[in-house]
Amino acid sequence: MFISFEGPDGSGKSTQIALLADQLRSAGREVVAVREPGGTPAGEKIRAILLGEGGEVPVDPRADALLFNASRAQLVADVIEPALARGAVVIADRFADSTLAYQGYGSGLPIEELRDIIRFATAGRTPDLTLLLDLPAEHGLARKSGSNRTRFEEGFDAAFHERVATGFRSLAATEPARWRVLDASAEQGALAAEIAQIVQVALAAKR
Repeated sequence: MFISFEGPDGSGKSTQIALLADQLRSAGREVVAVREPGGTPAGEKIRAILLGEGGEVPVDPRADALLFNASRAQLVADVIEPALARGAVVIADRFADSTLAYQGYGSGLPIEELRDIIRFATAGRTPDLTLLLDLPAEHGLARKSGSNRTRFEEGFDAAFHERVATGFRSLAATEPARWRVLDASAEQGALAAEIAQIVQVALAAKR
């Protein structure tokens, strides 16, 4: 099964992914956790450009979209497809929906053009289940400080991040069979238990 976590910056995806991965491994499942951008040698080099690691480099929104999808294409080919082929559960900290939310809803690029780029980059691979950790944009940004802040927190205004959060909700509403919307402001343990239950049901249904 391929599970993606989406949400605005600071929504707690990384923490919840680690908790879910531990729970599934304890149950005897192979889990492969990946992050975007990154996850491969080429992807990590692209990540440094996109997130401004080692010094910010100005990037046009169209270049953003292409770079994210270049990293994604390598991740699908090198990690995600081989892991799924051997029966692992793949958990992604962001996937293609982030391109639609950030470069589409956030930066205003045409959604259908972005979908075409995504289809090419992923060879049509989509998550079986997407968990949206929903949180008001300003709350998520307030959680991030210092070295945890990337080019997207430093260089984009609050209105951009609010458009991104709205975009995620819109994407979830158009594809309810794949998405589950969760309140990211909930207590960490309670949220983890809710996620574990959703994933167990989905895994059982996929047998």
